[in-house]
Amino acid sequence: MAKKKSGGWLESIKTIVYAALIAIGIRTVAFEPFNIPSGSMIPTLLVGDYLFVSKYSYGYSRHSMPFSPNLFNGRIWGAMPERGDVAVFKLPRDTRQDYIKRIIGLPGDRLQMRGGVLHVNGQAVRLERLGPYVAEGDGPRITVRLLREFLPGGRSHLIIEQSDDAPLDNTPEFTVPEGHVFAMGDNRDNSLDSRVPSAVGMIPWENLVGRAEFIFFSVDGSARIWEVWNWPFAVRWTRLLSAVR
Repeated sequence: MAKKKSGGWLESIKTIVYAALIAIGIRTVAFEPFNIPSGSMIPTLLVGDYLFVSKYSYGYSRHSMPFSPNLFNGRIWGAMPERGDVAVFKLPRDTRQDYIKRIIGLPGDRLQMRGGVLHVNGQAVRLERLGPYVAEGDGPRITVRLLREFLPGGRSHLIIEQSDDAPLDNTPEFTVPEGHVFAMGDNRDNSLDSRVPSAVGMIPWENLVGRAEFIFFSVDGSARIWEVWNWPFAVRWTRLLSAVR
């Protein structure tokens, strides 16, 4: 009986260890879940969104693994992101922090904000005004402007702006060095991103964790953890399984 009991415990431990290794493997090479805690990517991503990031999109670096062990430098099977990708990266000044922004600049690009308009390599990008947008979930509810921004290469995405004269609406020209990318939030007047060199600045290619693919869950924060009866009403059902663009 003692041997049988001991064997049962051993098999249970083995099962747990195998399950943990499989989960770590999937997280390292395939997909990793992330949640959105701030409004810097409104309207593309909302506070309370939960999404999957593909780890294979840009290849693998030490930041692809849990705790970013210093096993090697650079990337294995590396690929540079495309302009317009929404990507998770390790903050250059503190790699314990994960940020998610949109990749706007690639190596060699010159980028500048002038009067709230993005300029890429000296050319202003086209903006289409879509009307008012109510931003909420990250501080007081405010009405801002919703615009569609058209990047060089043909990709477009939504952004919001409160004004054309906020602190980051007029910047010096930045040149993206080799092996780096330049990222910005879609909430242009409320995003700490590459426009702030002392906080984020240029992002080393090695620091990219992966590309945001789709939202698998989303809650608006209106239901507290013990309010089980309100949980269904707090879920943003229309955002479930929606692609990140």
